[in-house]
Amino acid sequence: MWARELGFSQIGIAGVDLSSAEPGLSAWLAKGFHGGMRYMADHGMKRARPAQLVPGTVSVISACMDYLPANTAPDWTDAEMRRLTRPGEAVISLYARGRDYHKVLRSRLAQLGSRIEQAVGPLGHRAFTDSAPVLEAELAVRSGLGWRGKHTLVLNRQAGSMFFLGEIFVDLALPPSEPVEAHCGSCRACIEVCPTQAIVAPHQLDARRCISYLTIEHEGSIPESLRPLIGNRIYGCDDCQLICPWNKYAQRSPLPDFQGRPDLEHRQLLELWAWTETEFLRRTEGSAIRRIGYPRWLRNLAVALGNALRQGGGEAAQIRGALQSRLEDPSAMVREHVRWALQTE
Repeated sequence: MWARELGFSQIGIAGVDLSSAEPGLSAWLAKGFHGGMRYMADHGMKRARPAQLVPGTVSVISACMDYLPANTAPDWTDAEMRRLTRPGEAVISLYARGRDYHKVLRSRLAQLGSRIEQAVGPLGHRAFTDSAPVLEAELAVRSGLGWRGKHTLVLNRQAGSMFFLGEIFVDLALPPSEPVEAHCGSCRACIEVCPTQAIVAPHQLDARRCISYLTIEHEGSIPESLRPLIGNRIYGCDDCQLICPWNKYAQRSPLPDFQGRPDLEHRQLLELWAWTETEFLRRTEGSAIRRIGYPRWLRNLAVALGNALRQGGGEAAQIRGALQSRLEDPSAMVREHVRWALQTE
């Protein structure tokens, strides 16, 4: 009840022995699938050892928070897919159109931890959400919140995959939840729909090819061979979730935090390209998007504008002119991507 009052849809409990997950993590890192996410390798096996991260931890409470906005249309997956066919429209991943989820979850997880402490007495607890070396998906699966889909995300029969995960590490032994069975069967829709074929095998993601990684985590130039495949996606990619049959059960969030901002929904690439750095910082205040910074924002837009230019259409002259206006941008990375975008042959 406390969790629901705070906006969480489900909670589960797992122990701290994740040793059986270590070989898989080691193999993934050894293949270089983490790309430039150096922090993944720097923390090594600490991700699979909660008691090393927070000494004294004996149980982990995992929590789900749905993030589809309350006003999401019934045919939202089809509507989102259609947006990908309009080259001039800027597509931002659904989860990033509202408030930064890190802020929302961390605050509410801390509140939940405090409520538990009030009920049980002195309790060592610490909240995490995608902000520390934690195997979130592994803990969620072990705590019964779902199963690992072939796209590597956690899937739930009642909620699909459109939810955030967070954890509370506690120094109190709690009875673990029962895990659930996997229900992907022979379905390969997520693997087949991936524009860059980043899902190299069931449950194996090569982040170096993933559009979410390339547009968010990757700090440098996007490989030229992958740029045309990015289309009009300028921050993240939802394709593997949009195609997943289980997301017909995705739940709407009761929280206003995840309502899409007008500045980030149904915008044209040219509109966003015209933002100054001051405008970018103002319009993305409190948003996860601000983390990438203005040069990477322009990098992503340049790629999308180049792809739109290759599609032709009535806006070609405007796009070309807009790109040319940044040929002397202060950022070498932006200049490089602008030059590529203008090469329509």
